Amino acid sequence: MYHLTQETPDDWWEVEALYDLCFAPGREALSSYRLRDEVPPVAGLSHVARDGDGILAGAIRYWPVSVGPDIALLLGPVAVHPTRQGEGLGGQLIETSLGVAVAEGWARVMLVGDAPYYGRFGFAQLSDVIMPPPTNPARVLGRALQARAWEGVRGQVARAH
Repeated sequence: MYHLTQETPDDWWEVEALYDLCFAPGREALSSYRLRDEVPPVAGLSHVARDGDGILAGAIRYWPVSVGPDIALLLGPVAVHPTRQGEGLGGQLIETSLGVAVAEGWARVMLVGDAPYYGRFGFAQLSDVIMPPPTNPARVLGRALQARAWEGVRGQVARAH
C-alpha cells in the first residue's frame, strides 16, 4: 500500500536521487530538461509515493511549456524505484496527478515516452507538436484533459514564460 502526496520542497533531493537511480547518466542533457531550466515545477501537481514505512517508492513531476501560443503541461519525469516496479505504482502516480490537473483546469498534457506504455493512460502521438532535437517525433505524446484540447495546437515546444 502506498500513500500518494503532493511533493514538498523537503522531498526534492530524495526525488532527484530516485531519478538518478532510475534513469541513465546524463539524463539532464535531454532536450526536455532544457524546457525545465529555471522554470519551477507546477505547484500541486508533482507527487511522491511512499510505502507504509515512509520510504520513497515513486515520483512524478510536471512543468509548464508553450506549444506555439498555447500552454500545456509537460509530464515527467515519472519514476518508480526498481524494487517497486510492476506493481502499478507508475499508473497510480499518473492518474492521481492528472486528476488534480483536471480539477485545476489544465487543458492538455504532453510527454516524451513510449506509446505502448502511455497509450494505456490515454496518450497518443502529437504529430503537429515539435520537441527540440534530438527528440524522436514518434515519442511525443499528448492527452487532452478537456474535450478537444489538442485540436489545432501545433508548433514548437518551448519553455513557458
